[in-house]
Amino acid sequence: MNDQIVPVEPGELCDRDLSLILESFGINQVHRTPTYQFQMRRTQTGETLGTIRLRIGSSEHIHRYAGHIGYSVLPEHRGHRMAARSVLLLTPLAAKLEIDPLWITCDPENMASRRSLELAGAEFVEIVEVPSDCIIHQSGHPKKCRYRLSTGDSAQLHCGS
Repeated sequence: MNDQIVPVEPGELCDRDLSLILESFGINQVHRTPTYQFQMRRTQTGETLGTIRLRIGSSEHIHRYAGHIGYSVLPEHRGHRMAARSVLLLTPLAAKLEIDPLWITCDPENMASRRSLELAGAEFVEIVEVPSDCIIHQSGHPKKCRYRLSTGDSAQLHCGS
């Protein structure tokens, strides 16, 4: 963690049976931007459901290819809207950080991720070609769907609501 970067306290991020637990904050080595890393957990049991990251920054790389948010739901927990709900839980924090809109990307063939973003209220903008010299392209992702999600009307959800 870089001592020069002081994160904003995310507060309690949960709704019903889903909680986001801050795991780390620091410079993401791949995207070179300050990043919050959270675990998605079941509120009652603490069972890990997946991870979600919020990247802070404004660059063409973030806006067009990497996105402000990245997530992964463990296979046994997919299909229960954990990704969409987690994105919504992060929008008040993004608003507090003055990130508006949030840009979120996914692979065009990843229909589950596309559906998650639509359920979270994100608007599909376009599919873009990722430059061949970009680490994302070099990792096997030559195209990205770009989604935009406004944080302007974000309301903090409280545990148990």
